[in-house]
Amino acid sequence: MRQLFMTTPRPLPLPSVPIRSYWVFTLMLLLSTSNARGQADVPQTSQDGSLIEMHSPNGQLHLRVWIDEGGLTYALHRYRSPIISRSKLRLHVSEMGLLGSSPTLRTTERDTVYDVWEQPWGEQRYVTDHHHELALELQEQQPGPHYIVRFRLFDDGLGFRYEIPAQVGVNTLTVLDEATEFALPGDPKAWYIKAFQWNRYEYLYASGPTSTLDTVHTPVTFEMEDGLVVSLHEAALMNYSSMALRQTEGATLVSTLFPWADGRMVYADMTLRSPWRTVMIGDQPGDLLTSTITLNLNEPSRINDTSWIEPGKYVGIWWDMHIGTATWESGPNHGATTARTRRYIDFAAEHGFSGVLVEGWNQGWEQGWVGTGDHFSFTEPYADFDLEGLAAYAQSKGVRLIGHHETGGGVSNYEAQMDDAYALYERLGIRAVKTGYVDHGQQIARPAGDFVRPDTVYEWHHGQYMVEHYQYSVERAAEYRIMLNVHEPIKDTGLRRTFPNLMTREGARGQEFNAWGDEGGNPPEHTVILPFTRMLSGPMDYTPGIFERSLPTKPANQINSTLAQQLALYVVLYSPLHMAADLPEHYEARPTAFQFIKDVPVDWDETRVLDSRIGDYITVVRKDRHSEDWYLGSITDEHGRNLAAALSFLPDGVTFVAEVYADGREADYRDAGDHLDVSNVLVTSGTEFPIRLAPGGGLAVRFRPAGSEDLRLLPYAP
Repeated sequence: MRQLFMTTPRPLPLPSVPIRSYWVFTLMLLLSTSNARGQADVPQTSQDGSLIEMHSPNGQLHLRVWIDEGGLTYALHRYRSPIISRSKLRLHVSEMGLLGSSPTLRTTERDTVYDVWEQPWGEQRYVTDHHHELALELQEQQPGPHYIVRFRLFDDGLGFRYEIPAQVGVNTLTVLDEATEFALPGDPKAWYIKAFQWNRYEYLYASGPTSTLDTVHTPVTFEMEDGLVVSLHEAALMNYSSMALRQTEGATLVSTLFPWADGRMVYADMTLRSPWRTVMIGDQPGDLLTSTITLNLNEPSRINDTSWIEPGKYVGIWWDMHIGTATWESGPNHGATTARTRRYIDFAAEHGFSGVLVEGWNQGWEQGWVGTGDHFSFTEPYADFDLEGLAAYAQSKGVRLIGHHETGGGVSNYEAQMDDAYALYERLGIRAVKTGYVDHGQQIARPAGDFVRPDTVYEWHHGQYMVEHYQYSVERAAEYRIMLNVHEPIKDTGLRRTFPNLMTREGARGQEFNAWGDEGGNPPEHTVILPFTRMLSGPMDYTPGIFERSLPTKPANQINSTLAQQLALYVVLYSPLHMAADLPEHYEARPTAFQFIKDVPVDWDETRVLDSRIGDYITVVRKDRHSEDWYLGSITDEHGRNLAAALSFLPDGVTFVAEVYADGREADYRDAGDHLDVSNVLVTSGTEFPIRLAPGGGLAVRFRPAGSEDLRLLPYAP
């Protein structure tokens, strides 16, 4: 649909083929072939073609698809226990009718894939893609248009989508409705945020029986009655509308899309591919965090040379405005001045940060910006901000500025300036941009003369119009070798695999809510729900690292976590661009605690979840991609806890130094959050490591191989 509004961007370079070790690939192929011959993986089709079956590679998941008097339906079982009871698959296309209502089967195709691919950055370096595929070509009447429903079954879940190929007599496609059902057995407990709301995704998560839900965003996560955990989401959201889920009867949810202003859901030309609808399954909540289904359902990178895409940590002129000590607009308290930015550049260079974010540098802020962004300039700085000089100064210090484009929801204004703005940043050596879209609900203004009627109409933040705008900005940014950090985004659906310059997003209540309003900020349980909900979609720019918990300009608010938890968030909440969000003077006042932020990486070789319970606690370990170091982060809700971590992830026969940042004995998020104990002890893979978490607390640990100078340290003793 983007061609209806602007010139189609020129294509990006084709991706290079990943380099794999020959013997590893051969071994995987042999294993895949062996598994495919196992009895559990033998595909089955009934004699009359009304029931088609497929198992996952390890045989534990069982997919059934029916084509009978009930129309097109499916069910998913795990070891004979239902995950999705028999559910309808329906797509209403005005030019083709209600697909799935009374189909006949034309062809069936099956495939098995075993592949290993390398991420340029991520939670883990290598990703295994092992799935069985089933493609059903169907049509509703004879003769008539045909379509495909494609299933991919992994060991830990399912993805499926609708495809309409080009065919005679079909020149345009209009989706009027999608009614994909997910009938959950029993009445599982759900963790969710409501959809079609004013403030996009920025709400506290609620929990309750699935039967009590209204319409919710995905990912939405469930704890089944048999203890399994399941999450419903989507992957590869492009040229389509975002999916929400509406409760219809009992624990049955049905897909609903964000409509255009005219009530239609999706417009396409002669072909259409929906996003993948995904079902992720785990024995434990932590299994969902390490699933790679969403990534594997996206296409390989379209960017051939990714050498310019670099994860990193940054500081910036940002928190000042949220706590009220500086302003975005020019004036006596303007934050983005040349002098203040030079101070941040010097601080970043001294402490090893790669970037300095500056918000409020460009003209237009004084006219208001929430939903009124048409006056922003993305190339003209305020008079007190020397953009070109500061960009050069930063590079002379080994640091780069991070650009900022707040659109205020003025999408047309932004698109008109996008190429000039990105070209300016490319010339100045600015490699990352934080974008913002602070507008609400169905308030995105769109000139409608080329679509419905000659006046302005208003679109949903998560409908096809905005999905395509976000995609356009990512593709244009890649042309100019720019990485994106998108705030007020469309939800993540794994597109970072295809466009690895799409680094991180917001898409939930972040740290800034601790400085706003009268509701007291984010409660302690918020950050132990995010890993099992929002974080299942992809990286999040939560902006951790606030050391000064009290807010002088807003005495009713505080940071509802301990200092140790603020450190642990760098490990628990993944982002390849992580901000040290507090003011430099607050870090200089706590250099011992600040050391962990300076040390912790943002690019990982491996990730494991050691222990977790949704909304209560989580313990994560990650291995640095560029050293032998491991990092541990553990956080809890408002309740203090005593946990433990087996350090079996460390290599055998190697002694490590555990640099421990723990809650002090008197620590409590309510009134003693800054109590921190720091110690170093020797550990090995056989150590059972204690985790003591204060209310609202956390634990952050760096494990590094011990050197000769460390032998004087005491070994850990329980």
